[in-house]
Amino acid sequence: MSDQNKLAKNITSDNESNISKQKIHAQQVSIKSWTQKILVVLLCMASFYGGWKSYESNMVNECTANGGQMVDGQKTMMCQLS
Repeated sequence: MSDQNKLAKNITSDNESNISKQKIHAQQVSIKSWTQKILVVLLCMASFYGGWKSYESNMVNECTANGGQMVDGQKTMMCQLS
């Protein structure tokens, strides 16, 4: 009888330790997942900003190549041909 009780306690103890390890592992995965999501969002924002600035630069270069100059509008840049 006492051997069966010890065995039952060991099995219960092992199950509890496995469950606690799974909870810790789930938290680590969750944290890793959030940091990856934040990194992806930051990289997307940087890529969008870089593309936007590249587009602006190309428009300025095209304007000056055609003999114009950039004029500041209220919210936009405009090419004024001479």
